[in-house]
Amino acid sequence: MQSFSSRPSLLLPLRSLAAACALVLLLSGCQSLGTDGLASSNAPAEISGPAASAIAGDMVSRLAEQIGPGTTTVSLKQDGSPFGQALEAALKGWGYAVVTDQKTDGTTRTVPLAYVVIPFEGQVLARLSTNSVELGRAYTVTTTGAQPASALSVMKRG
Repeated sequence: MQSFSSRPSLLLPLRSLAAACALVLLLSGCQSLGTDGLASSNAPAEISGPAASAIAGDMVSRLAEQIGPGTTTVSLKQDGSPFGQALEAALKGWGYAVVTDQKTDGTTRTVPLAYVVIPFEGQVLARLSTNSVELGRAYTVTTTGAQPASALSVMKRG
């Protein structure tokens, strides 16, 4: 009978996932905070348009499950990266009104949204943050887009 520890091919993905989760936890505490307590948005410019669109589309669909359908205004902290632009387009595609200048008429209820995208060990870790929920997921980037490489992590704030 072969023991689990003698099968390194099964341990490598688990170690990689554990390392990715640890990195996300560490980095979640290291982001600079804006005036509303959310991390400043940051994504590398080298993520391709198709990959940025695939990641943004998946993350926004998961965000809609948490904050409800596109009936609210999202105040997006934009950094001008391909991912930031893809995220704005995905939000609008899901029916959300999006403001990027952080200004509204004062009567509109907004949901502040920030993002962080980090390349790590051949994958990309993406995180969306609002005042009430944080979503995170690892993706494998290809030339034609990106595929989820981990389960969705959801953290709700009270």
